[in-house]
Amino acid sequence: MILARISLLFACLLSLGVSLRAATPTKPNIIFILADDYGVGEVSAYGADNYKTPNIDALARGGTRYTHAYTPSLCGPSRATILTGRYLFRTGATNQDATGRFTPAAETMMPTILKSAGYVTAAVGKWGQLPLGPGEFGFDQHLKFQGSGAYWNTQDKAKTYLVNGKVTPLKDKEYLPDVMHAFVTDFITKNHDKPFYLYYSLSHVHTEILPTPDSVPDSKDIYADNVKYMDKLVGQLIAELERQHLRENTLIVFFGDNGTANGRADNAMIGGRRLDGAKGSMLEGGSLEPLIVNWPGVTPAGKVRGDMIDSTDFVPTFAEIAGAKLPEKKIIDGRSFAASIRGDSKQARQWVYLQLARQWYVRSSAWKLTQAGELFDMSDAPFSEKLVSADTKIPAAIAARQQLKAALDQLNPAGGILDDGDGTGRHANKAEKAAKKEAKKKQL
Repeated sequence: MILARISLLFACLLSLGVSLRAATPTKPNIIFILADDYGVGEVSAYGADNYKTPNIDALARGGTRYTHAYTPSLCGPSRATILTGRYLFRTGATNQDATGRFTPAAETMMPTILKSAGYVTAAVGKWGQLPLGPGEFGFDQHLKFQGSGAYWNTQDKAKTYLVNGKVTPLKDKEYLPDVMHAFVTDFITKNHDKPFYLYYSLSHVHTEILPTPDSVPDSKDIYADNVKYMDKLVGQLIAELERQHLRENTLIVFFGDNGTANGRADNAMIGGRRLDGAKGSMLEGGSLEPLIVNWPGVTPAGKVRGDMIDSTDFVPTFAEIAGAKLPEKKIIDGRSFAASIRGDSKQARQWVYLQLARQWYVRSSAWKLTQAGELFDMSDAPFSEKLVSADTKIPAAIAARQQLKAALDQLNPAGGILDDGDGTGRHANKAEKAAKKEAKKKQL
């Protein structure tokens, strides 16, 4: 009798333990895939006329596709906002050279935030114009190449790459994107039983555009080959997660770091129309990005949402999902859209803020107001922007100007760190750089 009762009690405790384990949420793995120089006009899920991306499209079919996601239109400033959650006038990363100035003491990046919640972290691929290296900003593992668009060792910038700070030669006929994928696979395998965050910054499709391993000798469109190979790598990543039985507990986010580059933008059409602007511009074609979120069993499948999202939003979103605390005594400009990822109908924000150099604007779903006070009707975006007369009597335009001006006044970008570059967002002050160079010569 006593033994029977003990046995029953043990069974109850065991059952309770199983129930408790089942009820305890497992922290999801987070994979952030960042495509280089890649706008919505090159993703077939967004209606691109000239490119087919079946694996990226499959992520969209199984998850949620966002139509109003934005980031600064050059890679350095864009990546600074993605990894810090802070606008450029706060970090000073207002141009491609200025992104190299801030320090780990001044800015806390995503990996440091997520590591506090028990995540192991890795950065793979392009580090861009960001300062120092991934390790100094908190990444546990990292593979980094120099510059942008590195593929074969026939390129000077791709003769070597860094693995956890160690210089590693790229072998003859070795394709760097494949080396990166192998590193990703190894990282996932070794951390199979831990929650991990992977910042996967692809080589594609930044120039120099070179043949891929799949390009035929007489390929008529090597650029399309590169888009296709990037899409293939996305498919290989998903297949690897499935092979390791990790897919169900992995949040995948696919995003672009800025719009399609000039010279390619004419071909990045949707419905026979070219997007207005391209990489480096303050128009839609420069900053509007593909954003696809896929988390099986959590993200609604096949959903298309028009939430206003900008690239500062990833930090608070991933922190909320991971159960991590945001940095104290720092203004985090991003707003979490974790509820949206889970299917909540509420929108996290009503407007987004974009900046490059000393140009900036605030954009709602229908209107845009620049630092110069110009109001644009965005009803035909991303194909055109219609300047609204300053003395318009249209009630909706008047209300939009008031709302967006209030947002700009609250942000006060002019009261932050002002850009000291040449105005394009691409370079720091040329005269200042020349003076520093001359001073160094005199010291030698």
